[in-house]
Formats: sequence, structure tokens, C-alpha cells
Amino acid sequence: MDIFDNLLLGLAVALQPINIVYLLIGTMVGMFVGIIPGFGPSAGLAILLPVTFGMEPTGAVMMLAAIYYGSMYGGTITSILLNTPGESATVASTFDGYPLAQQGRAGPALVMQAVASFIGGTIGVILITLLAPLFAQVARSFGPPEFFMLIMMGLLMLVVMIGENWRLGVISTLIGFALGTVGVDLETGSQRFTFGSAELIEGIDFIPIAIGLFGLGELYYSFYEGLHAKGSGGIIQYQKEKRFWPDLRDWIDTRFAMLRGSLLGFVIGVLPGAGATIASLMAYSVEKAASKTPERFGKGMMAGLAGPEAANNAASSGAMVPLLTLGIPGSGSTAVLLAAFLLWGLQPGPLLMAQNPEFAWGLIASMYLGNVALLAINIFAIPLFVLMIRLPYRILAPGVILICTIGTYAVHGSIIEVWLMFIAGLVGFLMKLYGFSPAATVLALVLGPMAEETLRQTLTISRGSAMIFIERGVSLTILLVMVAIVLAAAALRLSRTRARAAGSAPAVGS
Repeated sequence: MDIFDNLLLGLAVALQPINIVYLLIGTMVGMFVGIIPGFGPSAGLAILLPVTFGMEPTGAVMMLAAIYYGSMYGGTITSILLNTPGESATVASTFDGYPLAQQGRAGPALVMQAVASFIGGTIGVILITLLAPLFAQVARSFGPPEFFMLIMMGLLMLVVMIGENWRLGVISTLIGFALGTVGVDLETGSQRFTFGSAELIEGIDFIPIAIGLFGLGELYYSFYEGLHAKGSGGIIQYQKEKRFWPDLRDWIDTRFAMLRGSLLGFVIGVLPGAGATIASLMAYSVEKAASKTPERFGKGMMAGLAGPEAANNAASSGAMVPLLTLGIPGSGSTAVLLAAFLLWGLQPGPLLMAQNPEFAWGLIASMYLGNVALLAINIFAIPLFVLMIRLPYRILAPGVILICTIGTYAVHGSIIEVWLMFIAGLVGFLMKLYGFSPAATVLALVLGPMAEETLRQTLTISRGSAMIFIERGVSLTILLVMVAIVLAAAALRLSRTRARAAGSAPAVGS
């Protein structure tokens, strides 16, 4: 009963009027931060952290945490309506969310993402309440070899997810890896592919590339299609909105996708460094593998939206586990939250819940309330969001360019990153035109530097021996899972090839 007693204590703290006000402010600010392409929760928290100076610690951290998980809700809105993810964790939501909007189902897609986000976030908080000590113990056993294998599995999922165009997917992934090598070699200290630019020493950031490839790439493609010559209509020639709420078929198709995504996202979120990006990507791959109609994914499949949405919100909850129990930030956003903890003299770790139960359990309880508030805000504001796609092209297109430019420049104040965004937009247009995968490029850019760092750490530990991946039980398990994924994908592709060949063969006696 200790857990429930502590949760009741936390609810008593979270339900204090001033803390409810801070929580509502945090959820609305988080939504706004997520809607701005490229801004992201890390930048939003870093910018807003000074605003909390002088506030009471519990209320301040509740507000900052609400900004963190609230941005996950908001980041999907532009993914669905404009094919422009707010951050890497919402890239997977563009795969089926944007085609749904094009089919006149923006309303049902936004309702479904709100419900999936609520379920993923709520399940994540329940698991924090019940399983935090156990998952913290598991995460503590992860070292560089396990992280490297996990990243490799995430990239392998990319290739499997591409499907028939896997060769173009591999090339797209290699482009992302190449962009990830720009900057300073952490081992030798030498510059790589910076061309003498001081602003490229820290590498190429995800934000300008993602905004360019997705947001501007789609815009340039609409120019190519001649939509600018039309007098009205959205940025893409959307069909007329059919209905606001998802139908019964949608709920049936997504009921297990939300549960699978929530559980998978939480487990991955607990692992420090893995994060919501890997969680959403793996959730999408799992749903595609589990579906009886995988060929419909990428063309407007509701399960392809609900699974990743539940996963990235559950992962944002799971990332709080290593922060609260070990003092280890699981993502860039939780690293900013760690700075906020230390700012008020609170040391996250095994003793936090024992020494400051009002603070720790108040924060956990506030996440239950925050998810309810975000669900209500999302659903009631959906008609306003849908109006975005009904704006005349002459208004919406310049607005998209302006938002993308401001979102890119606001993060680091770099003109070079703005130019990179426009160049990436041209590359994104060519990728869409010739069938390459912008998603694979962006995710490889995010995961590539992590893979390089963890591989070097692993080889340093093993003194150059690759046998360490087999000698350690967890990394060997991940390796075996990867082998199974490759074999399953190959068998599925072979069976489809034979089925097509049988279908095209002439009948006997004809």
C-alpha cells in the first residue's frame, strides 16, 4: 500500500490551486512549443527555465515537466497537417498522418493522435508508479555495447520499414550518416568536413535538416505540381473533410496498436539515451509487421499513426525513470529538467523519493492530471487546427516558409543553419520526386553520431575486440533479435514475390 499512499500524497500536492495553474500553463506552453517546427522540448525548456526563478520548486518542476510531455502532443499537429515534424520523435507520425489529412481525414487523425498520446502518456505514468525501481535496475545494466546494438536495431528497422524501395532507403540512410560525420572527431580532436566554418564545428543539427526535408521539401513539390497557380486550397490538394470523429473501424484497428506502442515506448524510454525517436520508429515497424495489410502503411493507415504516437508519449514518461531514480537524464529534455532539479538543490537519485516524497510523488501525480488536460485541449482545439489546411495557398505557403525559418533560426541563432534548411528543402524535393526516404536520412543523422560514439566506447572497453557484443548477454539478445528481423523480412519479401509471380502466371490450359 506504500505506493498508493505515496500517490495520494502526490495528488494532494498536485491538486493545490497554485500547482494546477502552473500545470495548465505548462501544458499550453508545451503544446505551443511542439507546434513550432524545429523548436522542440529541449530548446523550449532551456529558454523558459529562467522564467521559473523564484517560483516554488514543486510547482516550477511540474510546469517544466508539462512543457516537456506537452510538446509531444503539439509536435504531431504539424506532422499531420503540414508534413513538418516538430522534432525527430514525431517523424514517424508523418508517414500515415499526412496521407490521412490529404484524404480529408485530418479531424479523425488529430482526434486519434490525441487519444493515443493520452493513452501512451497515462500508461507510462502508471508504469512509473508501479515499476520504476525494477526498470531502473535493468537500465543500470546497459553499457555502450548495448546502446550501440539498440541503435543498430533502430536503423535496421528503417531499412525494413522502407519495404520494396529498400535500396533507396539504404542510400538515404547513408546520406544521414554522412551528414552526421560533420564536426569535430571526439577522439582525435580534428575537424571533419567543416570547410573552415566555425559554425559547423559542432556538427549539423537535426533541426534545419528535418524542417528542410519535410516542410520545405513538401512545399517545393507542391510548386512542382503547379498548385501555386490555383486560386485557393491548402498546401496540398486535400479532399473535402468528411467527418470530425474517427469511425468504429478506426477504433477497432488501433486498439492493440496503442497498447503495444505504449508498452514498447515506455521500455525504450527508460533506457538512457534511447529516447522517443527510436521508440516511435520501432512502434511503427512493429505495427507494420503485425498488420494483415502492411502494403497500406504509408498511405493513410490509422494504426500507423496511433502506434508511434502512443510510443513517443510513453517514452517521454519512461525517460523520467532514470532521471528520478538514478539522476541520469534519458534525453536532452530530461537533461534540462535535471538542471532545474539541481537549481533548487534537489538531487535526483535513489534517495529522492525517500527524502523528498512530496516533490517526487507530486511530480508523478501531476503527470496524470497533465495528460487529462492535454487530451481536452487537443480535442477542443482540433477545429482550429483543421482550419490551417483550408487557408488559401497564397497565405499558407508563405506562412509555412516563415514558420520554418523562424523555428530554425530561433534555436541557435545561426544563419548558416537557415541556409542549410533551404538546401535541405531542395534535397527533400528531389528525394520525394525520385522515391528516396527523407525520414531515413533524418533519423540516421540523429542516430549516427550516437552509434559512432558508443561503438568507439565499446571498442575501447574491449581493446578492439568485436567479441564483446557476443560475450555480453543483453547485446547478444539484441543481436539475435536483429538477425530474426532480417530473416523475417527476407522471408516476407520472398513470399510476396512468389505470390505476385503466381498471380501473373497464365492459367493452365489457357
